[in-house]
Amino acid sequence: MRDNPVTWYITATQHCPYLKGQDMQTVLVDPSVNLDDHLYGRLLAEGFRRSGQFVYRHQCPTCRACVPVRIPVDAFRPNRTQRRCRKRNDDISVTIVADPDLGEHMDLLHRYLAARHPGGGMEHITRLDYVGMLSHRHCGVFLMEFRLGPRLLAVAVTDHTPQALSAMYTFFDPGMPQRSLGTLAILHQIHEARRQGLPHLYLGYWIPDSEKMAYKTRFQPVEGRTKGAWQRLAP
Repeated sequence: MRDNPVTWYITATQHCPYLKGQDMQTVLVDPSVNLDDHLYGRLLAEGFRRSGQFVYRHQCPTCRACVPVRIPVDAFRPNRTQRRCRKRNDDISVTIVADPDLGEHMDLLHRYLAARHPGGGMEHITRLDYVGMLSHRHCGVFLMEFRLGPRLLAVAVTDHTPQALSAMYTFFDPGMPQRSLGTLAILHQIHEARRQGLPHLYLGYWIPDSEKMAYKTRFQPVEGRTKGAWQRLAP
C-alpha cells in the first residue's frame, strides 16, 4: 500500500464475540479516507473486510483464529447438497435491484436478526444505517433479491470491485430453514462473479472452531489467507 498512503487505527482490546475467553483487536482504515474501488479490492485480497462504513481486519494480540476466505469461482463445483438446494429453490426468482423497497428490506432484516442473532451488535440497526451499508463510497454495491412470487425471502448485499465480488451481508426469512436461503445466496453470488469474469467471491472470516462459520468451507474449493498467503482449505 506504499503507493496509496492510508491511515490506520487499532481498537482497544475487547471481548471476542466469536470465541469464549478470547480478546479481540481490530485494525481500521481511517473512515475519512475515500478509498477507490481498486484499492478496496486490494485490501480485500489482504484479508480486510467491510462492515457498514468501516473497512477492517482483525489483528488480535494472542489469537489468529479468524481466517479470511474466498472462493475461486471458476474452480468451484457444487456438492450434492448444494445442487439439491438449487433445485429445491427453482421456484424462487433472483433479481439485482437498484432501487429497493427499504421498508420491506428493514422488516425482513429485523425478523432475521431477532431470530438468528438476538442480542448481537446489529440488533438495533436503523434505516439510516442500512442506507449507509448500501451506498458505500469505496466500491459499487448491488442487491440481490430472492422472491417467491411477490414475497421477499432473502437479500444479499454484495460489494463489487474490479478484482472480485464480496458477500458483504445476507439476511433471509428465518421461518423457512428447509430452503437453505443462505446457501442459495452464495451460489448465486458465485454465478454472478463468474458471469462478470471476476476470479473470486470473498466470504469474510472463517473460524475453525465456530460452528456458525462451518458452512464457508463447504463451498469447495475455498481458499484461506494465513501467514500472508492464500491457500486451499480442506472441507
